[in-house]
Order: sequence, then structure tokens, then C-alpha cells
Amino acid sequence: MASGNELPPPAAAATDEFLIWRVFDVPRSVLFAMWMNPGHLARWWGPRDFTSPVCEMDARAGGRYRIVMRSPEGVDLPLKGEFLEVEAPGRLVMTIDCSEHPTEWHDLINPGRDRSVPPALVMVQTVTFEEQAGRTRMTIRTRFDSATIRDAAVRVGMNEGWSQSLDRLDATIAEEASPTADRELVFARVFSARREVVFRAWTEPDQVVQWWGPRGFTTTTEVMEVRPGGVWKHTMHGPDGTDYPNTTRYIEVVRPERLVYTNSGEKVGGTGVTFRSTVLFEEQADGRTKVTMRMVFPSRAARDTVIREYGAEEGAFQMMDRLAAHLGGVR
Repeated sequence: MASGNELPPPAAAATDEFLIWRVFDVPRSVLFAMWMNPGHLARWWGPRDFTSPVCEMDARAGGRYRIVMRSPEGVDLPLKGEFLEVEAPGRLVMTIDCSEHPTEWHDLINPGRDRSVPPALVMVQTVTFEEQAGRTRMTIRTRFDSATIRDAAVRVGMNEGWSQSLDRLDATIAEEASPTADRELVFARVFSARREVVFRAWTEPDQVVQWWGPRGFTTTTEVMEVRPGGVWKHTMHGPDGTDYPNTTRYIEVVRPERLVYTNSGEKVGGTGVTFRSTVLFEEQADGRTKVTMRMVFPSRAARDTVIREYGAEEGAFQMMDRLAAHLGGVR
């Protein structure tokens, strides 16, 4: 029997439902906000090492949303839906339409489907937030068309994916408690290359110019001294001919684990930006490398300016794609 300070487990799942729940040490208003704010949702939605380069929502009953999850290998898994109920801060009901997922995914979920028609899979997800003594049990119930489809989704990793996503949610909540959380940008990607190879690609002048910047950009390096106190002076050239001079000053260089540096840059004739970056290179058990880049700006307004005027978020995703392609040709 649960004590007065414990939340009992939720009712068992129906035969056509997937059920997962977790207790978080925060009020339910905090958890509810993590679902309703697309900037927050994009940081934790999806399994470990996935990103969400597209996360758009009209968070009200009848409103629509669209999320594009991207796997560490660069495969996109789009989903969309409608909010059926939004009762802050206690309950959400939403449809989840996975019809735009890759054909191979649908073949795994429903191997007997009629392949002469476009694939379709729409679920209804109910999320409840129950608070007691400052802690909140979040319960997620996903209803499928049948128990067979539910079982197939579990077989392809639905339980593991949601468990990892909730781990990321817990970490995101902890990051939000950081004094710099409201002025940070954080990006992560797993690359199919050893850590030493990825680190060299990030720090060798002849390599970094091959992938640095968003799609369509090129980079010219004047000097690159990757050592504490060293400077990297480079100019990024946009596809429209606009130049973006930058000066990077290295604070820490721990090969092949860590880089810390400040960056000052500008768009010629535009607004200048400054920030401090920490880049971590984490070796994975399978020989791949996870790279996490955390950029801290002087203020929230400065961070938001970089997002709005320079497209920093999408630019970072594109740059990571370019690095992945570059590493595919490095031996």
C-alpha cells in the first residue's frame, strides 16, 4: 500500500493500449510546460541521440502540431496530429499520425498491409499529470487500432524509445534549473566514426573548412591555432555572397575529449554576436562518437537574436549533417 507521500501506479493498460509512466520530482505545471512549449519539447522528444529539427505546434484543443524526429544516422521520422483536449496542467489528448514515417518502418509495424495504398497509422495518446507533495506522476497511454499493431510497435522498440525519451525529459528539466538555461543552445549528434577521427575533423584546418557552416556555405581560414590561448580566425561565406567574419579563442583543449572556446562574429553590415561554447566528444561502446555542443550567450535576448536573424538552430543541424557526410569520406 502506498504511503501518503507516494503516488500509486496507474490502472493497467487495455488490450489495445501502450502504457508508460514515471514520477518526476517537480510540480505538474513544470511537466505540462515541457509538452506545451515547442522549444522544450524538441529538446527531449524521441529516443537517445535523436533530434527534432522541426517542432511546431498550436497548443490548444483543435490545434495542430508537427514534429520531425531525426535519427543519429540522419533518417527523418515525421509525425503530426491534432490536440483533442488541452486541460492545463492535468491532461492532454492528442492524435499521432505516423503516415509519413519511412515505408520500411510501416512494413515492420504492419507487414500484411495493402502496399497499393499509402501507409497509415494514427494513434490516440492521453497524457495525465497527477501531483502529490510536489511530485508528479506522468502517465502516457497510447491507443492503437488493435492489440496486434500495439504489439508490433513494442517489438520495434516503442518501450525503449519512450523510456529514453523520458530520461531526456528528466535531464531537460535539470538543465532548465541551470542559471544559464534560458540563454543556451544545445545540439547533439552521434557520428559513425571513432572519437579521435571526429576530434581531428573539428580541429584540423584542412578538414574543418570542408564542413563548417550550414548547407551552401564555404569557409576561409586565416589562422587556426588549436591550443589554450590560440586563435582561429575564419570567414564564413553565405550562398548569397554575404561574409561572416569570426574570431574563436580557445580556452581549453583536451584531446580528444573536450573543447572550450569563445566566439565573436558578425554578418557584414549586421548584428555582431558573442558566445562561449563547450564541445564534448564522448566515445560510445559501438565505436561511434557522440558530440554535444553547448553555446552560452550573454543574455536570452542575444541567444534569441542569433536564432531569429541567423537561423542558428537549423544552421547547426545542417552543419552536423555536413560533418557526418565529411566523416563518411575520412579514413
